[in-house]
Amino acid sequence: MVRFFTVEREYGSEGAEYAAALAEKLGWKLYDKALIDAAAAEAGMDPSQVVAGDEKRDPWYARLGRGFLAGGAELGFPPTGIDGERMLGYLQRAMKRVATEGHCVIVGRGGSSYLCGEPGAFHVFTYASMPHKKRWFEAKYPERADHAEQEIHAADAARAAYIRRHYDRDWADRHLYHLLLNSCMGIDAMVKATIDAAGTIG
Repeated sequence: MVRFFTVEREYGSEGAEYAAALAEKLGWKLYDKALIDAAAAEAGMDPSQVVAGDEKRDPWYARLGRGFLAGGAELGFPPTGIDGERMLGYLQRAMKRVATEGHCVIVGRGGSSYLCGEPGAFHVFTYASMPHKKRWFEAKYPERADHAEQEIHAADAARAAYIRRHYDRDWADRHLYHLLLNSCMGIDAMVKATIDAAGTIG
């Protein structure tokens, strides 16, 4: 029985939107931004202390790796007195805890790699054509539209580097995932395909 999903995604493939729709359809908890709060709790920090890491290029951020934050603020912690590797440990403990509790969808943060052996896991990877991703980027960041393709490539490269560094895995390796979804099919179809594939009743 599937107890939780992880979602890794190419930048611009609407993976976060798909994960939110999947969680809503199932009535499960979404751990995207909420994973920040969970990791802050593991660290014994007030969630209000959590900051957008892409707004501060601190030494711990460089050590931790840019994969969390490429292309947008996904995870950041106060750098003062907190080592990046320790923060990674807090994040991993948070992921393990919410996965054990189950009934959740975990977005990014290396969840598919870290939780690959966890019972009840179902791992999904979303991708899309470059024109599709560029349209998404240009709609979301019109002021940076001229650099859409470069930013998309850079974000994906950073995510891949993070997984390679901390888990010694190829982020895009299809063997890591139970299901690969092309978001050009539309989010509703993606959610239906996931529920059908996982045998989960929405």
